[in-house]
Amino acid sequence: MSEVPAWQVYGEADLPLPLAAALAAFVEQGYHGTSVREIAGRAGLSVPGLYHHYPSKQAMLVGLMSASMDELLARSRQAESGAGSSPLARFDAVVRSLLLFHMYRRDQAFLGSTEIRSLEPANRAHYVGRRDEQQRMLDGIVAAGIESGDFDLRHVEDASRAVTSMCVGVAGWYRPDGPLNPAELVEIYLGIARRIVGAAG
Repeated sequence: MSEVPAWQVYGEADLPLPLAAALAAFVEQGYHGTSVREIAGRAGLSVPGLYHHYPSKQAMLVGLMSASMDELLARSRQAESGAGSSPLARFDAVVRSLLLFHMYRRDQAFLGSTEIRSLEPANRAHYVGRRDEQQRMLDGIVAAGIESGDFDLRHVEDASRAVTSMCVGVAGWYRPDGPLNPAELVEIYLGIARRIVGAAG
């Protein structure tokens, strides 16, 4: 039996205690509805003690969203690099990685989708640049698939964005106690993604 690639293996998110507390509060109440004092309390720290680690609530949001993008991009790169040269195999691997991330890291992914508006302009621009890097990875794979004949479609970027949007949307509704497990959901949504790009066969 072959070993499961590292990019498919998920444990608990490795977040410092203050960020874990901030994540829980932001997901429950929203960024603007959460006070620094509440985050400190959840983390078992005083407010000055929290500020020793993170100088502002904005810094905590940036820390969470940066950690999320770091992990997503790292897993996506590992997925693509391990898939070989076939555009279809690379597509399947990256889409599978996106789907798994948005299930197992649904709180972080949900935060990234809903609180981008709360980032200050420079922080937002940086985050969008990282997000666009992920999108360009998939765009390139789809373009390669058209060239190789693996995919049959005309609108590369539109199809690629549709696939990404579908994967990102999983974070909004997936629940671990749902009727289907992650592996079953991945197969269903991977099939949909293949149809979006006109995968041969």
